[in-house]
Amino acid sequence: MSEVEYVATGAVAVITLRRPEARNAVNPALAAGLEAAIDALEADAALRVGILRADTEGQSRPVFCAGADLKVVEQTGSATSLDTARGGFGGLAFRERSKPIVAAVDGLATAGGLELVLACDIVVASTRASFGLAEVRRNLVAAAGGLYRLPRAVGRATAMDMILTGEPIDAGRAHALGLVSRLVDPADVDAEAMRVAEAIVAAAPVAVQESRRAVNLAASEPDDAMRVATRAMLDALLESEDTAEGLRAFAEKRPPEWKGR
Repeated sequence: MSEVEYVATGAVAVITLRRPEARNAVNPALAAGLEAAIDALEADAALRVGILRADTEGQSRPVFCAGADLKVVEQTGSATSLDTARGGFGGLAFRERSKPIVAAVDGLATAGGLELVLACDIVVASTRASFGLAEVRRNLVAAAGGLYRLPRAVGRATAMDMILTGEPIDAGRAHALGLVSRLVDPADVDAEAMRVAEAIVAAAPVAVQESRRAVNLAASEPDDAMRVATRAMLDALLESEDTAEGLRAFAEKRPPEWKGR
């Protein structure tokens, strides 16, 4: 089974993360597949909008995306294999594109999973969704945009709480704070995301693209500098003893023993 499924429906491309056995964590194949899906969306003039969703089949506690596959990071000592040349983390986090993407989130979006959501343009979530940046629990940082995009989405105070504790917020609070635009029952997430996509399709295409570009330009002007700074932070942390311990503890399913170095 491919890690990413791509299905064009009318003027909408539905992109599905398909690693339910690994909580849809990003490995190199998923990153390459997601970049290829964005390529297909951008290249097809008949398509106007994308939907990013996840396969949560068989999960008693659904996970939209658990972020980076830490087993890959532990084995390689680096997170670079989870990046693509044009998209950055997961093939999407820093991808330049002209067409909007609606995130359809059912379950937990944490760490890089939340960063993929933050890279989308509109978020539809189920009432059982939750959102977090858990990197500090493994002596890592959210270097794929989370450290500066999350404060813009939910405010500095809440973002600082989430980032420094690693604790997620539930969908209701995310909706109240403005991260989530539409909150629906779990059974309705995909249908509601499609309704949003079809409403965008019905609007004037040039106006949609130019409006999206202007909003993002106003919000993300310092992103390049922040991207370099946060990536440097991550690279330094990957060389530390605590990161090795955090990744070992994850693999061994035990609490980490931090040394502060």
